[in-house]
Order: sequence, then structure tokens, then C-alpha cells
Amino acid sequence: MVKKEVKPPYWNGKFPKGDAKATLKIENVVASTGIDQELNLEALAADLPGTEYDPDRFPGLVYRLLKPKAACLIFRSGKIVSTGAQSIEDVHAAVELTFETLRELGIEVPGSPEIKVQNIVTSGDLAHPLNLNAIAISFGLENIEYEPEQFPGLVYRLKEPKVVVLLFGSGKVVITGGKFPENAEEAIDKIVSKLTEYALLGKVQEV
Repeated sequence: MVKKEVKPPYWNGKFPKGDAKATLKIENVVASTGIDQELNLEALAADLPGTEYDPDRFPGLVYRLLKPKAACLIFRSGKIVSTGAQSIEDVHAAVELTFETLRELGIEVPGSPEIKVQNIVTSGDLAHPLNLNAIAISFGLENIEYEPEQFPGLVYRLKEPKVVVLLFGSGKVVITGGKFPENAEEAIDKIVSKLTEYALLGKVQEV
């Protein structure tokens, strides 16, 4: 049996054990691009294996790739959105593979259309239980959304970097809205600093 190759996470070995940044992991990278021409999605759906196209439910064609594991959403306008990749490198690889496939079908794709990262979703673990009620009061309600009856996490909006951090009572965090992996590093540092300032970090748990 061939052992499956597993890529190390972006932050592998970059930070020492005990640093919350060492737990960061990219879960999803969303990027957009386009080829500036109208596409016949019905024809593409017939020609491309592994696609899903149901215009009554979603206006785009879903093209799934296995390596890298990602999906490209192709729209009639020529816009393409890549989602599901777990690194920026994989996003670029997925989009370039999609471009190459379109070229093979006779569709003109210019040399290297710009690929813009729109959102990086990152998870992490503070290794401390969190009192979300106390955090909501201490952090200031203007940047906080906390409705435990509707959603178990606390939503904290940072202005710099411009990201949204979801904090959970277990100490788990999810960071969305970043354009670069470094945005998650900055966000986690600011969260830890603020929690420490208000003495809101609980007993350390083993991660």
C-alpha cells in the first residue's frame, strides 16, 4: 500500500510548542480570477468530467479537482472562484489546472490571469478554556457579537489586521477574512495579549 503524502502545515516548525501560533492551520483558501469572456456552461458540463451544474440551485458550474483537493466555481461571465484548497500554492495549482483544461477544450485563456486571494480561513487552539461572557464584557461590545442561544461562539472583529475571529469556550479559534497567512499570526497574538491583559486565560490544557 502506497503511503499517502501529507503536506506539512504552513506553520510547521515555525513557532515553539506552547505558542498559540504553532497550532494554526489553514482550513480553506478562497481566491478569484477570470478569463474575460462568456462561457457556455451547458457545453462545459457535458465536456468536463467530475462537474456539477444545476442552474436552478446555483448559477455556477462546480469543477472538482482531486490533486490538489479543491473546487473551482466557473461562472457564465468567465469569473472563476477557487475554494477548498488548504494553501495558497494549492489555490494557484488548482486554478492553473482549470485554465489548462479550458484551453484543451478550445477556450482561449490569456497567459496568466491574475489570481486574487479573497479569504483565508484558519483554525487554532489557545489551549485554555474561555469564559465567553467575561470576554464579551471586557473586549467592548462595539466589536463583539455574542448570542449563545443562536451560535455557540463569540464573534470578535479586529480592525488591524482586518479579520473576524470566532472564539469558543473550549479555547478553539477560527480566523476568517485574512488575505495572507501572516494575518492569522497577528490576530492570534492580539487575542492572546488582550486575554492576558484582562486575566481571561484559564488553566492550560494539553493540545
